[in-house]
Amino acid sequence: MIYEMKKLSREILLAFWKAHILHHASEGPVVGNWIIKELWRHGYEVSPGTLYPLLQRMEANGWLRCEVDSKGGLRARRRYYATKKGAMVLETVRKQIEQLYDEVCAGSSGQSSSAKGK
Repeated sequence: MIYEMKKLSREILLAFWKAHILHHASEGPVVGNWIIKELWRHGYEVSPGTLYPLLQRMEANGWLRCEVDSKGGLRARRRYYATKKGAMVLETVRKQIEQLYDEVCAGSSGQSSSAKGK
């Protein structure tokens, strides 16, 4: 079961984590430790070893920008903010989530849309 949860996290839930991060970073600065606690609050078990590379990738993609406390030394606190590009990505993700919810959750009747048309 643990193996399957890791696989599920890697294959599907990672996108949910990114959506959460973009959402909160668009509201104001977020820091890694807070993000970990927030994701845990939603039932996602994310370690620092998973989160920080994810934040770095999101920054490399241009979705986040990072400000580092200049007086913090090697372990300085990093604050992450959504960029304009990140806000556009978040808007696209929100539309996709809405469509997915409408199909998978709200309109769930046990039949696929292709079966309904026959």
